[in-house]
Amino acid sequence: MTDWLLPALAGFGTGILSAWGVGGGTLLLLLMTLFLGVDQTQAQGINLLYFLPTAGMSLLEHRKNGYLDREVMRAAIPLGTLAALAAAWAATSVDITVFRKPFGVFLLWAGANMLLQKKK
Repeated sequence: MTDWLLPALAGFGTGILSAWGVGGGTLLLLLMTLFLGVDQTQAQGINLLYFLPTAGMSLLEHRKNGYLDREVMRAAIPLGTLAALAAAWAATSVDITVFRKPFGVFLLWAGANMLLQKKK
């Protein structure tokens, strides 16, 4: 397989998941670190850059279709921004191995919740 094919397919598939808002970037991070041999911190940086255009396109579509709740946005964005700032500092200042197991547990928990959640 050529060097570009697997990353291209991963980008395509996770782009679709990102548009649906189900964590395509998280899957991309796992693909890069587990199967493509990309260093964890480098994969995080790539994932952040990947997020910008995919989230932007998805946001435009959600806005067009009226799926954005302004009250929720006003509450979530300021705290989310502060949390992202703190997490970015931690991700670049603390040994990355500290985060691997808790992140894995979180992914398993989130995946199990998605699979077991009943429709409303």
